[in-house]
Amino acid sequence: MTYKVNDMAYAYSANDTIKEKGEYGGAVTTIMKYLLEENIVDAVVAVEEGWDLYDAKPILITDPDDIIKSAGSLHCGTLNLAKFITRYLDGARDIKIAVTCKPCDSMTIRELMRKGRIIEDNVIMIGVNCGGTMPPVDTIKMIKEVYEMDPTKITKEEIEKGKLIMGYADGTEKAFKIDELEKEGKGRRENCQRCTMNIPTNADMALGNWGVIGDLNGKATFVELCSEKGADIFNKVVDAGLVEAVEPIEKGIEIREKIDGIMTKNAFKQREVDFAGTTGDVLDVLDKYKDDLSKCIKCYGCRESCPLCYCDDCCLETEGPEWVPGGYVPAAPFFHLTRMVHMADACTNCGQCSDVCPVEIPVSKIWATVNQAVRDKFDYYSGIDNGDTPLPFTEFKDTGTRDYLKRK
Repeated sequence: MTYKVNDMAYAYSANDTIKEKGEYGGAVTTIMKYLLEENIVDAVVAVEEGWDLYDAKPILITDPDDIIKSAGSLHCGTLNLAKFITRYLDGARDIKIAVTCKPCDSMTIRELMRKGRIIEDNVIMIGVNCGGTMPPVDTIKMIKEVYEMDPTKITKEEIEKGKLIMGYADGTEKAFKIDELEKEGKGRRENCQRCTMNIPTNADMALGNWGVIGDLNGKATFVELCSEKGADIFNKVVDAGLVEAVEPIEKGIEIREKIDGIMTKNAFKQREVDFAGTTGDVLDVLDKYKDDLSKCIKCYGCRESCPLCYCDDCCLETEGPEWVPGGYVPAAPFFHLTRMVHMADACTNCGQCSDVCPVEIPVSKIWATVNQAVRDKFDYYSGIDNGDTPLPFTEFKDTGTRDYLKRK
């Protein structure tokens, strides 16, 4: 069978070692290994366990035998790999890479491709489904206090059927409803709770365990081919006998769609809560969060962590234009207002800014509030293919402002 764009399959590795080490049949690991062995890419960008299960670090892999290091999921891995690609790989200008992508990774990479900061022809995106990631320190505390388990012995953390499951190697598991945990401020990061993309269909292929039922449940990966590039790669690994692929069960496809639909519906409900009390107008948003913004110590953490903040010469540097007497960093809220100009139509809600803020300003929520207004007004979604929809703020229309100014 020759697979085409939009085709789906259940797939699992033909390599027993990878099948055992990798999750759900090891299809992702096998595909990445093949891409390196055949010199289709120069390197693979992925995430591996750092200090422990609650620490994740980016890894650049050039040896096919090292791919196994990136096998498995890390739900406390809150990195956005787009930043790694632009900062350390110069946007893949001189290197061909494959990268494992959560939805926020793939959205950010797509947005940077649109802005010419990442070279699309040099990147293969292997997307992985994501129901959300969890803050490491808070998760350790939750496991101790709520689950009454030893965080150092946890070998499994999974989000399944609306429950957050923690487990030991001996099979002992405990699960709690994730919505109840999140009502108490536990569970997933706040940006993940309002994320409306769970299956990264903007990658070249999207893989995950949702929808795999029957004899292959837990032993195979559900694969959706999202681009010509993705379909070509999948055909090659199947033809090479490295991955076994079978037609998915129709009921499994329905289950996958249902899971995605429920999670998306819940995300929109969370957006209503998060964005309540604002119209989306920039000044309205700044007014709502003026007390939070007043705590800003100008540490530049949000700018440094943001994968979409990429200007070589930042106008917010003190040695830049001295539009503030003495060349000081602009005071709140002007510091954030300046960044908002860049983020309004670009933010992908990855949450990096909020993660690093030392005074706990809900930066990600602020950007997401404005970004939602851009969605509503322009029908433009950052990080995905918007078809013929023009980029916001690229066209000017006179709405009567000049006449108003004349009357004044």
